[in-house]
Amino acid sequence: MTACTERYIGLMSGTSCDSIDAALVSFEGGKPLSLHTHSHPISPALKQQILAICQPGDNEIDRMGALDRELGIAFAEAAQALIASSGLCRDLITAIGSHGQTIRHRPPGPSSPQPFTLQIADPNQIAEITGLTTVADFRRRDMAAGGHGAPLAPAYHEALFGSELKSRAIINIGGISNVTLLRPDCEVLGYDTGPGNVLLDAWIRRHKGLEYDAQGQWGNEGKCNNRLLKSLLKHSFFKARAPKSTGREDFHMGWLEEHLAALSTPPAPEDVQATLLELTATTITDSLQVSSPELPDEVFICGGGAHNTALLNCLSEKLPDTMVCTTEALGLSPDWVEAVAFAWLAKQALHKLPGNLPSVTGAKQSTILGGIYFST
Repeated sequence: MTACTERYIGLMSGTSCDSIDAALVSFEGGKPLSLHTHSHPISPALKQQILAICQPGDNEIDRMGALDRELGIAFAEAAQALIASSGLCRDLITAIGSHGQTIRHRPPGPSSPQPFTLQIADPNQIAEITGLTTVADFRRRDMAAGGHGAPLAPAYHEALFGSELKSRAIINIGGISNVTLLRPDCEVLGYDTGPGNVLLDAWIRRHKGLEYDAQGQWGNEGKCNNRLLKSLLKHSFFKARAPKSTGREDFHMGWLEEHLAALSTPPAPEDVQATLLELTATTITDSLQVSSPELPDEVFICGGGAHNTALLNCLSEKLPDTMVCTTEALGLSPDWVEAVAFAWLAKQALHKLPGNLPSVTGAKQSTILGGIYFST
């Protein structure tokens, strides 16, 4: 590794709010190399505060201000723990890229005359505690340029995973699923497809007290309820064309409960889990078929959903002529793709290079993303 090699830390907490993922990344020749990773737990109490503020409620400004600071400290602690366990001297790290925690996402559309997106985890705290320049608030500049502010990973997916020979889809299945279509000699496409793990996790938490359905075992025990699935698929988001993005504002337990209440006979809990798994797989594969005349040659899965064996099997069945595997096959663990993306976005910002793709977000132009909080 050369003396001029730049090293960045990427920090990511997604819709599932399970942990803060921290990745130490070096860049040589523009390609990221993951050097060390750390998963920093989010306490149950802190997670409950995040989930509570994701829905409208009382005293939101004070609650958000306190949580913004608390999460900033937690993100800084994640970076500190990563540095300590890596053994790398802090002075060799260029900067931190922090996604923060999304608590509201109101993308452009008929219901959002003043669209906005809001991620918290105060970058001032991160820069002050770690002593490292921190880049954060990546999404709002894209939205200021007329875009959705999401998804942001496709530009990084193109840089890291693009192929001149094969058409590929990179599918991140976090709380919300999103897809990047990489096709030779074509512009990159990307968009959210709908719920990934957000409803699956919430449903098993309610009925089993578990944080997630390990390998999709519980969902595999149930049977898809076609009436419930058909009802869920009526959501207007699924019919919308890209660019499009979504979040907990659209897909939450209250929404699911409304559809369950409309059924004359409530399904068994495991059948609901099986139906939610089918919903995730169906909306992903449907979106691939709508966005391109030909299905991709290869599909690579990342995010927590990469560990849901039942979900991957379901996707493989729906895409019989497409190779379906995880990004491990491309040299990067599916658990760290998103954290590495925000290290890459921080590098783009500090080099004054764009981080968005207008073909993905709908922005009127490519632009530099993120606010920079310099170390002292």
